[in-house]
Amino acid sequence: MEQIALNNTLPRVFAGQNGINSEVWLKDISFERSKRYLISAESGTGKSSMCSYIFGYRQDYSGTIAFDGQDIRTLTVAQWCEVRQHHIAYLPQDMRLFGELTAMENVELKNRLTNFKSRQEISKLFELLGIADKMGSLASKLSIGQQQRVAIIRTLCQPCDFILLDEPVSHLDDENNRTVARLVIDEAQRQGAGVIATSVGNHLKMEDATIIQL
Repeated sequence: MEQIALNNTLPRVFAGQNGINSEVWLKDISFERSKRYLISAESGTGKSSMCSYIFGYRQDYSGTIAFDGQDIRTLTVAQWCEVRQHHIAYLPQDMRLFGELTAMENVELKNRLTNFKSRQEISKLFELLGIADKMGSLASKLSIGQQQRVAIIRTLCQPCDFILLDEPVSHLDDENNRTVARLVIDEAQRQGAGVIATSVGNHLKMEDATIIQL
């Protein structure tokens, strides 16, 4: 996948509203593979909705969203499975960890589907993010910031053309923000992938990123 394009797209909940001032909604905009984007948004402007639309979780929008020119509403279940396993690595804002599984089990659950990283590589990511001692802890017992770092590791355990991150560092301090940014950028560069990261304030610290106001 080389391009994700939004054409005159608008969440249906915003239909009929006047004065929508956005560089995304009701515009023609594209995200290109290998490039980096920061989506800056205020609360309630549709940031998480946009991510859900791109990942195919929701379709309550007007206009079109296309992958390499194909309207995503035409994708079959099999094609969506392919997209989610090999083309878009997604971190939702709510992280969607299984609380009854350990931190490592949450990551391995995905990695068993992709066979993308070795156990040693995953353990190294836990170490770099300062949570190596939490690998055997239940996700439900972790702090929100620790859960966020586990979810980031899980996101990086797959091949992809785009890394889509919804508020990836909202619960992290500056040091962990920089570490996450470095790991995301390193992974993106290895795969030639694009990065799309959203934020309502605490931006992922990526240099040379195009900033887009939602």
